[in-house]
This record gives sequence, structure tokens and C-alpha cells, in this order.
Amino acid sequence: SKMEDSVEIWSKSSDVLIFYINGVKVVETSADPETTLLTYLRKTVGLTGTKLGCGEGGCGACTVMLSKWDAETKRIEHFSVNACLAPLVSVHKCAVTTVEGIGSVKTGLHAVQERISKFHGSQCGFCTPGIVMSMYALLRNNATPSLESIECALQGNLCRCTGYRPILSAFQTFTKLNSGCPMGEKCCRNKNQGCKESGMDLFMWNRSRLYSPQYDPTQEPIFPPELLMLCKSEGNSPLKFVGERVTWYQPTTLSQLTQLKAMFPNAPIVNGNTEIGIETGVKGHHFPVIMTSSAVREISNIKIEETGIIIGASCTLTNIKTRFLSLIDNGVLQEPQQQPLYAMLEMIHWFAGDQVRNVAVIGGNIMTASPISDLNPIFMACGAVATFTAHSTGERKVKMDQSFFPSYRKTAGLPNEVLTSIWIPFTHKDEYMKAYTQSKRRDDDIAIVNCTMRVRFHPGTNKVKEFSAAFGGMAATTVLANEVMRNILEREWNEDLIDEVALWMQEDFPLKLDAPGGMVEYREALALSFFFKFYIHVKHQLSKSGFTQVGFDFHPNCAPKKIGKFNLTAEHSLPPSDMVGRPVPHESSQEHATGEAKYYDDLPAFKDELFMCLVTSTRAHAKILGVDTQDATTSTGFVAYLDHSDVPGSNNIGCIAHDDHVFAVDEVTCVGEVIGAVVADTEIHARIAAQKVIVKYEDILPKILTIKDAIEHESYYKPIPKIVVNDANSAMTSCDHILEGEINLAGQEHFYMEPQGCLVVPKGENSEMEIFAVTQNPTEMQDWVAEVLGVDRNKIVVRVKRIGGGFGGKETRFLVFANPALIAANKCGKPIRCVLTRQEDMQMTGQRHPFYAKYKVGFTKEGKFEALILDIFNNAGNSEDLSSAVLEKAMLHSDHVYKIPNIHITGYVCKTNISSNTAFRGFGAPQGMLIAEDWVWRVATHLGISQEKVGEVNMYREGDLTHFGQKLEDFHLDRCWKECLKRSRFEDRQLSVEKYNAANRWRKRGLACIPTKFGIAFADAGGLHLNQAGALVHVYKDGSVLVTHGGTEMGQGLHTKMIQVVGRCFGIPLERIYISENSTSTVPNTSATAASTGTDLNGMAVKNACEKILTRLEPLKNQNPKMSWVEITMKAYLERISLSATGFYGTPEIGYTWDKEKGLCVGRPFNYFTYGVATSEVELDCLTGDHIILQTDIVMDVGMSLNPAIDIGQIEGAFTQGYGLFTLEEPLLLNNGHLLTKGPGAYKIPGFGDSPRQFNVHFLRNAPNKKAVYSSKASGEPPLFLASSVFFAIKNALVAARLDNGLTADFRLDSPATVERIRMACGDKFTRQV
Repeated sequence: SKMEDSVEIWSKSSDVLIFYINGVKVVETSADPETTLLTYLRKTVGLTGTKLGCGEGGCGACTVMLSKWDAETKRIEHFSVNACLAPLVSVHKCAVTTVEGIGSVKTGLHAVQERISKFHGSQCGFCTPGIVMSMYALLRNNATPSLESIECALQGNLCRCTGYRPILSAFQTFTKLNSGCPMGEKCCRNKNQGCKESGMDLFMWNRSRLYSPQYDPTQEPIFPPELLMLCKSEGNSPLKFVGERVTWYQPTTLSQLTQLKAMFPNAPIVNGNTEIGIETGVKGHHFPVIMTSSAVREISNIKIEETGIIIGASCTLTNIKTRFLSLIDNGVLQEPQQQPLYAMLEMIHWFAGDQVRNVAVIGGNIMTASPISDLNPIFMACGAVATFTAHSTGERKVKMDQSFFPSYRKTAGLPNEVLTSIWIPFTHKDEYMKAYTQSKRRDDDIAIVNCTMRVRFHPGTNKVKEFSAAFGGMAATTVLANEVMRNILEREWNEDLIDEVALWMQEDFPLKLDAPGGMVEYREALALSFFFKFYIHVKHQLSKSGFTQVGFDFHPNCAPKKIGKFNLTAEHSLPPSDMVGRPVPHESSQEHATGEAKYYDDLPAFKDELFMCLVTSTRAHAKILGVDTQDATTSTGFVAYLDHSDVPGSNNIGCIAHDDHVFAVDEVTCVGEVIGAVVADTEIHARIAAQKVIVKYEDILPKILTIKDAIEHESYYKPIPKIVVNDANSAMTSCDHILEGEINLAGQEHFYMEPQGCLVVPKGENSEMEIFAVTQNPTEMQDWVAEVLGVDRNKIVVRVKRIGGGFGGKETRFLVFANPALIAANKCGKPIRCVLTRQEDMQMTGQRHPFYAKYKVGFTKEGKFEALILDIFNNAGNSEDLSSAVLEKAMLHSDHVYKIPNIHITGYVCKTNISSNTAFRGFGAPQGMLIAEDWVWRVATHLGISQEKVGEVNMYREGDLTHFGQKLEDFHLDRCWKECLKRSRFEDRQLSVEKYNAANRWRKRGLACIPTKFGIAFADAGGLHLNQAGALVHVYKDGSVLVTHGGTEMGQGLHTKMIQVVGRCFGIPLERIYISENSTSTVPNTSATAASTGTDLNGMAVKNACEKILTRLEPLKNQNPKMSWVEITMKAYLERISLSATGFYGTPEIGYTWDKEKGLCVGRPFNYFTYGVATSEVELDCLTGDHIILQTDIVMDVGMSLNPAIDIGQIEGAFTQGYGLFTLEEPLLLNNGHLLTKGPGAYKIPGFGDSPRQFNVHFLRNAPNKKAVYSSKASGEPPLFLASSVFFAIKNALVAARLDNGLTADFRLDSPATVERIRMACGDKFTRQV
């Protein structure tokens, strides 16, 4: 009868969804369970401040705050969530607060928004609303948080631009210690003398001294009273929401939940939807029925018993953390009992971010049955007991042992059962327990290996009575180390155990070399290392003395973080009206912080707008035998299918060679190549229909994926360029020493926060098309679109408002989606929107080029370089794109900063079956320079002297010629070098590092100093014509100025600097100057915003246009010297003087010839060089391969900075991106050509926790640059290579570890220096035992 009652409850039609958005009531009568909160906010309500960055809860761009009434605690809860994962139907009776709801430019900024804006905490701005909302949610719960809690709250947010330091600086002002100014007690307001323009004070120069008064939490918006009354007056009732394909059930009692599970045994139970949301939204899985346990109070409590603790399956990780900390702080439990709690707290801290922890429940963690779950090893090691409940049979208790996870992603639970709770026993006296985990990135990352170990001794002895060890990442399930557990019983806890445990573990975990997840030797070494850590921990607990040099744990985030220093002093006396050289905030910083800054996908939908989804290849190299679209054409909302037959113009396009295709014709040459496209009425309908298109293939061999494959099959693009200086082969014969070596450098995903896409609007006459684009290269998009459509370029208008990060990834590869979108618009005659998912973007649009190099270097016994022979290869992918130019730039930077009299460099562009790789910040130069520093390091190691000493002996001097024949003028590198060594106290710290390493066996430190010399220009032999720019300046009658130029704003502050240039030219306040957008209809024939030339080229073009107008106004000003700017412009209008001018600039005295066959290179490919030096100190955990950056000091030559704050941001952001390149980020490709590392879940960029503990940046003084606008220098790309100082610091630390282990100091370390490579390079007994 109860089942019949249940059926009656659920037989009702769909319920009405009631919730609030920013205080406004929303009543949704047809809520679809497949609609996410993010989609509803953006597409239905039009609140576009909340961004779609990844769709899997990994980047935080979609963060909003939910508030709800908790009937049990009688309080309102505020917490952050990922709107991209939260189903719309899950927010019933909740108040949703978005970034628009806390402040705006019109009504006033919230304190969080204001401070991140004024502290220069945004660049492209795409991630900023999410970061603001994470901080806002924290403040709603704690008005004066600690810096540690701020970092914890931001673990789920990523930023690709800033390097995180300015964001932490801004938010640090909310802490108790620094409530006011990052200068602390040294704040100028404490000195009764006002702000002086020096040091940090200049950083805060703008707008009302600093910021508004102290943050007042009492002024926050209240919880909607009507909603509060509704929540209090009526209890929760069961809910049912019926969508187009999915029905959602929300029961309120355990009985209702078990009844539903009996009715739908295969339906998933969700709470935060953090796992199923990825399955459905990213992986395309479909579940007709979903039920949620979020309203079932019976299974969301924590209960303390005498022997253990019972945790309800629907307890969120945040609630568990809060309750456990309370139990520990309040002394409810005795110290020996607390160890399981500490173990769980440790793992919860590293699990995901707050947005996930706030809604993810412990039951989901268990039932997901991930083999790398961080919590399941704890449960298995301590003997936890899970309780399952079925409607027909009641409760069933199951011990979490080896049989609990019978196979991959399976548990002992039956299909009709619900996991209701888990009982965790307390530990006792004489019992010790510890959990360990190691991942690629410290914050918000999945484990490579994790484990929990527990030992219990016979009272008063060190003889083992009980032992358990559970591991994740060592098999297809979480497993117990049974052999170890059996053999260790009754053994004494001494060093004899260590070697024996290694043998027993080999029996427990016989990993094959091709085991899923890879890194087999590393995983085996980690398992042994974790036991050794546990052994030391327990030994210390037993003895409370000794073993301290090993270190009992390695918790990098416990190190105190200092925000860092910056020198932002103006280098010359500035008149009050002159804004050049001042740290003016980004021109859109306030709009970034409030979510009002618009990106292409924020534009409202046009009438009759359609969505396009691409059909792409699933094979790396194959013939297309046929495409079956029948099922797709009958899919809901289907409009059209497109392929190569729909292209009216050319189907072949491309940069250097026209070897890209709009649509593949008979053959595909990589996974992700576009075969066709589906157009439908909505995005979800287009994606469903695209999945129904069936392509039949016949594989073609060979399938070439790597540089190694290309070398084997001699698969290269021609020509094969050379650079030859004298006779390197002959010179080798007279060298004292010769070294040979090789190095691999992995690629890097751009991971701009805004995925690529476009909006195409056919104008309805004369083949006109308007494209709202996300491209660094509007003119090239215009060119290719015109070719594809077969029309003149004057019919195509490309408009770019702003870009959510580019880094080179949006310079050319937009062709994979933009051209099909134009074909769709042309065919359908309606606006077409195409937005790539993060996963599509990463698979299709290319990355930084992987490189491989073989070198032979000859040198004297003093370390003087005599000769270099270098073969350098890059992996271009399936089309040439810009790969030849990237290789050439790498070759031009292969000398780095060193004079080498005899050189022979040969370059190879490898043609492979992967998505075409493309431009990325640095454009080959970082790879060329790292190769150089690798052999410099080996020369130093061979001679037994420091890398720095070898560098000094060989460093270029003023007036030297580079290996490509350019004379070095204004060579400031030596000054940067000396100043950086002095500021960082390099020699003193080197002695401290040596002392530390001598005292510590399993932790080592390393210190390195690395220079950079980066050439500025479009320098590849076929691209010198790109060194030009145009501008258009309008002055209106009221004195306001509208500027358009050829550059795109993608976070680098280009528009801000252009406004400053105009401000200086006209002598007017910056508020009177505005830049709306970049458009091919206003400035034609532009070059890409790339090669760090944006400010140099466009700044001079803008200046040229302003000077034309000033020349026209000069007679009026001479006649009326007392007239204001506004009066002069009006008078000019009345006297019919033009107030509009175009500007143009072409870089003078630039050009070179390069006979690539003979290798002779003569001329001046670069306008000038930007120089810099960085020192970095790292600390390694030799047992896991983990590391932290203790300190980084940078001295950068940026000429006379146009905007010190923006240039500091560029340096910090580039350094952090370079840190990812050289230590963390490693794209992984499967043997079938599919990219494994798609999305933030699998691909890890640096997070907040990865920034240096102390980060100091200084500008070189008195170093004007006569080659660029107002003596400035480019700062976008040059600093990136300085992050290799971390790579070589790691290498130096590894030398100390290797020497302790009896190994040689000379060894190969490929880039990136991942935890795996670091750990295995240590070469200790644990790595040798695997």
C-alpha cells in the first residue's frame, strides 16, 4: 500500500518552481531538469555576468551564491555553487545571487568588486565575476576572513591572465590583520602626510585615494522576506519536474526515496549534481529519470556514538568539515579518537573547490566508486561500515573492505538500494592513522595515488597488532594492500620493515606498463614513499624524538604567504594631466568586476537565431566512406546539415599554406577535423542531432602523432631551414670538451577562460555578413570568410568588442568553426551562433607546439662556448598554420643570451595527424631558449661550476652581433642580471640552500637565476609586412574622443594604454576618451594582435592620428591660448576644421634576408629586444615529487612603462603561465589520436595555491627605449620564459637529492618537470625498488 501511495504522489504533473534571483521572485511553470542554472540565468533572464568557462565545475567562472533557509538550524545559509552544474530545478525555494545582484557601475560597486578593480585584479575579465562571487560568499559567512580561508575559498576558481597576486592583494584587505591597505602599518594614511607618488602608494594612486570605507556586512541585501515566510510556513513537499527528455524527483523522506529507487533502480541519485552533471553536460550521457536526496533530512545528519561517528550519506563535504572542526575544537573527542577526522579533513581540503564541496555529499563520493577517491581509502583503512536501505528489505550493513568495490565504478550496493549512512570507528590509544594524496596540481585536482594507513600496536610496545592500508590509483578500484597487511602483523616497527614492505607491495599491486592512467613506475614509487612517510610519522609518535630531518609531512600551503613587492614609482616628474606612466586601472576593470563587460556570447539572441554544432572526425587518419544524417534530420529542432558541398567559394584556406579545409572532403587527418555541421533551433537540440550523425571510416596508415613518429617516417613540411655561422663541425675538433644531449618539451593548452565561438548575422542584401567574433585577427577572419563565400572583403564586417583571453590561440584557429558558421548563415539566411564547449575547443583548436631537440656543444675548460650544432623539431599537426614561423622564431632565439662563434642549427616542422598547433605566447622563443639553457646547465654541471657563472662568461655585451647578424643596441641585460642577483640576495641564499640540503634528507631546495632576451617584431621571413598598424580618432563637438585602432583587447590592457596615449597627446582626462570595439569597417587591413607588438604598432598609429588633429588645431590654440579643450573643439567644428583623422605606422629600419637552404641570415628581424632576469627558489618533497616556489624575484626591462600596473600584471601573468608550461601542464594524447586532457578536470593550469610564497617584481630604471611609443617596451610575451628559473631551481634541488643517493649530478629532465619526473629523477631506493 505504501508503494501505491508513492505512485500516487509521483503521478502528478510537473510542479511549479519558485525561487528568487537578486531579490526578484521567479515562478517557472515549465522548468526542465536538463536546464542548468547557468543556462537559465544567461539565456532566459539575460544575466550574462555569470560565465560559461568549462561546463564541468572546474574553472569557477560560473560561480553564484545560493541562500536558503535551514529549518533544522533555524538560520539562513549562504554558499557558492557552480551554476554550470546546478540543475535549475535544484534551486526551489532558494535565493540566487549573481554578480549583477551585488553591485553595478551605475548603482555603485560592492567592496569586493571595487577592490579587485582598483588592485588591478582583472585583465581579460572573463573569470572575474566568478572570483568576485566566491569572495562574496565567503564574506557573507565571515566578514573578516584569514588569508588562508580566502585561498581556500578560491580553490575552485582559475585565472589565466593575472598570476593571482593582485587578486590576493585585493582580498587581503578584508582580513583582520590588513583591513585597509596591503602596506599594513606602513600605510601612508598612518603618517599624516597623505599619499606620495612612490612605491606602493603610486599603485593605489587612482580614484579616491584608495577605496571606500571599511566593509560593512550589515549593508548586504536581506534574504527575501516572502521566501523566508514561505520556507517557515510550509514544510518541504515532494517535487516532480518533467522536461523534454528527463523527469526529476525530489522526495522529502527516506521512505519516498527508497520507493523511487524501487521504481527506478537504474536512475542515479544526485545531490550537488557534481558528477552526473559532468556525465550529462560534458560526456553526453542521458538519464531519463534523476532523483535527488537533497531534501531528505534523515540522511543528512552527523551523529556521535561511543565507538564511532555516523555520517549521513547526504551530508555535504562542507558540513562535514564544519562539524568535524567543531568536534575537535570543543574537545568533544579525546585526542586518540580524532585521527579519522583529521584524515578526512586533510582530504576534503584538497578535494575540488568550495563550489563543489558546498553541495557534493559523502554518499556521492562513495557510490561514484572512483578508483582515485580520496575518501574511500580512509573508510576502508579504518573499517568503516556502510548502511544501505531498500524499500522492500530494509537496512543492510556492509563493511567497506576489499569486496565493497567489486569492479571499476561498481559498489556492493544493489540497484534498488539507497546508501543512507556510513559509520567510521574512532581510533584508540596505541593506534595511528594518516591519509596521503598526490596529484599534478596542489589545489582542486584528482589524485594520481592516494592512500590511508592505520596501525595499532600491542599496548606499550612497537609490535604491530593490526595494520591496514588502502590505496587509490593502484588498481581499477580502491584496494587494500593485503600482502602487506598480512605479513606485517606481529612485526616490530623498525627500519627492517621498509625493504620488506616494498617486496610485499609488488605482490599487492602488480601494475602492468600499459595500465590505465600511465605513470606506472611513479605510482609504484609513490605507494612505497607513502609507506615510508607513514613509517616516519608513526616512529615519531612512538618516540617523540629523532627523525626530524625527514619531515613528517609536506604541506606546502602551510608556508606563510607574502603578497610580494613591486616597484611602481614614476621614473620622471609627471604633470598632473599626463596619464602616461601612471598605474591607471584597466579601462574595463569595473565592468569586469560587476559582470557588465560584454563578450560575444553575452549578446542577446537575434530573432530566428539558430545554433550550429560541428560534426568532427573521431579518427586520426582515415578515408570518409559515408556520412549518414537520416537520424539527425528527424531530431527535434533540426534545421539543416552542412558539408563541403555547401561551400560557394573556396573550401581550402590557411595562413602560410592553404592546407586547411572548411569541411573535410574524402579524408580526415586528425581527430576533431570538421566533417560537417548541424544547425538547429537551440543549442541542446543541435548537440543531440549532431550526436546522431554517423560517419563511416576506413583507417589510413601510417598514423603519425608524435615528433618521434614524424622522424621515423620523415614527415616534414618544407623547406627545412638552417642557420649557419662559420663552421661548427670544424670548431668542435679544437674544443676542450664536447657534450651531446637531447630534450623534449611538451605542448601547452591555451586555456583562455572564454571558449571560442562566434555569432554570424546575414544582413539580407548584397551578400553582406556581420560577424561578432572572438579573434585576435579580425582582418584574417574577414579575408578567409570572403574566400569561402566567394565575395569581396568589403561585404564582410568583423567586430570584436573584447576577448576573454587569447594568448595566440585566437589568432588563426577560429577558422575551424567560424567558416562553417558563415556557410550556415549563408545557407539558412538566419543568424547563427556557435559556441565551442571547453572540450571541443581543446580537441580542435590546437596548442603550443611540442618541441624536441638534439644538441652538440663544444666549450673550453673555462666554460666558454665555442660551437653549437642543434637539430630542432616542432610538431605542427595536420596543417602548417603558423608552425614554420614558430620554428623560425625558436631558431632565432636558440642562442638565448649567449655569444657562440660557430653555429649550425637545422629546423624541422613535423607533419602529423593531430589538430594543427598554433601560436601561443612566446611563439617558439621559450622553447628555443629552454633548449639553450638546458645545454648551458649541462656544461656547468660537467665543469662543476654554477649555471650562473657559465652564463656570465658567455653573455652577450653591448654591440655584439647575434647569430642572425643583428647588432645589440641598448643592451640592458647585464644591468638586469646584476640587479636581480643583488635584490634577491642570491649568493647568501645559495649558501642557505646548501646548508638546508645538508641537514635534510628527503626535502631539498634549489635556487636558479635565468635571463631572457626576447625579440620584438613580426620576424618570420614571410611576415615582415605585418609590422604596420592603423587607427581612427574622432573628436566630437563636446571634446569627447572616440578611438578605434587595429588591435584587439584580450586582457593585456591595450585599450587602456591607447587611451593613455591619446590623453597625453590631447592633454585631456582619460574619462573623455573611449574605445568601443575593433572593427574591419573602421580600421582596415590590420595585423593580428600578436608578437607583443600591439602597443608598439597601434600606439604609434594612434599617436599619428592625434598629431594630425593637433596640427589642424594648432592655429586655433595659438589664437586662443586660454580656451579649454572643449571650447577649442567646438570652435574647430564651427570653423569647419576636421576633427577626425586616420593614423598609420610601419616599423622603420626592419628587415632581413635568410637563405634557409644555406643557412645565411643577415639583417634586422627585430625592432628591439626586451630583457629580464628572474631568480627562483623551490623546495621539493623528494618522496612525492611535489614542490613549492618559496620566492621569485624578477627585474624586467620594460623601458619607460606606459602603465606600471598593467606591465606588472603582464609580467606576473606571463610568469605564471610559463610556470605551468615548464612544471605542470602536460597535454596527453591517446594512441588513437584523441586528446586525453580535455577540460579542467584532466588538464591542470596553475591555481591560486601555486603562486610563489613571495613574489617580487622590479622594473629596471633609466632604460628608455627609442624604438617604441613614449620610450616603452613590450611586456606581454618576454617574461614568460623567466618561469624556467623554477624549472632549473627544481633541477638544482634534484642534484642535491641525487648526490645523496649516490647518483651523478648530470641527468636529463624533460619539460614539464611534473611531480612524476621530479620523483623519478631523485633515484632513491624506492624508485629503484619498482
